Amino acid sequence: MLVVLDYGVSNIGSLINMLKKIGARATVAHQSDVIQQAAKIILPGIGAFDAGMQRLNELGIIESLNQKVLTEKIPTLGICLGMQLMAKKSEEGQLPGLSWFDAEVVKFHFNDAPVKLKIPHMGWNFIDVKKPSRLFSDTATGRKFYFVHSYHLKMNDANDVLATSNYGYPFASAIERGNIAGVQFHPEKSHRFGFELLKNFVEKF
Repeated sequence: MLVVLDYGVSNIGSLINMLKKIGARATVAHQSDVIQQAAKIILPGIGAFDAGMQRLNELGIIESLNQKVLTEKIPTLGICLGMQLMAKKSEEGQLPGLSWFDAEVVKFHFNDAPVKLKIPHMGWNFIDVKKPSRLFSDTATGRKFYFVHSYHLKMNDANDVLATSNYGYPFASAIERGNIAGVQFHPEKSHRFGFELLKNFVEKF
């Protein structure tokens, strides 16, 4: 069973529609007993880091998530804020993250850049894939995805970086280690390239 986690900080309509086009049957839930039955999990999210972690804490599902993701090692995909929550902490808030990756969330800073870019980073951007992944059919060269974010992951282990993008400077736009992956962009809003990525997660990851 594919579970899309709905914990009140995401608009999952576009994601569910994309999964339906793929032919995937997704269960939308936030209850521990449903999570415990999951074969795969998608953790979406938009908004502030602390708001996301607070909701996960209020729902009492972090233990269930850790059991499925870290112990049972089921395939798990984080999207936007969902990816950021996989880090240890964020400059944006005070609450600890899920700590599934050795990383922290930092705000875009352009102190040394000749041009001060607008924040949030919003719109289409290329990705540069750094290692093979079942999420991509090939090297994904030339693929554009849709981004909306003011913060990004600062990875402490370069081996966890799946892809980078450039907005003033390179940043990790996708991460992967074992059964866990995350993307900063929104595949559900990225047309055929997003469709391909989600299809690969459902069928191959």
